Amino acid sequence: MITSKVLIHTALQPEAQYLINYYKLKQDNSIQNFKLFFNDNIILIVSGMGKTNTIDSLKYVFENYNIKKAINVGIAACCDESIKIGTLFCTNRLLPNINFAPIITVEEPLDSDENLETLLVDMESSYFKETCLKYINDVYVFKVVSDYLDVTIPKKSYVIDLIQKSFKLWEKYI
Repeated sequence: MITSKVLIHTALQPEAQYLINYYKLKQDNSIQNFKLFFNDNIILIVSGMGKTNTIDSLKYVFENYNIKKAINVGIAACCDESIKIGTLFCTNRLLPNINFAPIITVEEPLDSDENLETLLVDMESSYFKETCLKYINDVYVFKVVSDYLDVTIPKKSYVIDLIQKSFKLWEKYI
């Protein structure tokens, strides 16, 4: 019997690193265009940033594995400086004890909230959600506030720390 797995998607390796270590995931080195890690229950992909990387990596996983649930986890910029760095949001579902806020996905990092109609902004989540919903209904998008519309790419250790500190809040959804 083929067991169905939980898919976890991140755009960047630092967003995935804590989960790779925590779940002792092994890498499938035969995959060329993105990174895929796995154990008996989880498939984790690091797609790279942006629309094409996200969609292509997700299509591959859905076409080659039996997925029962999909989770996107990563960092997002926030336009409200009163919201603390490290705050966790679910952007597509109302969940107990987790903040909810809409998010917009952009092609290039924003340095201003001009014309921004949402609290959060990232570069993958809408593509993740749209693609996954073609295959399954159980989809979650978790975002951790990493900055206030700063176009500077954050340090890897900073991103790993943000994801690790948020993990206990959303772990039960895996």
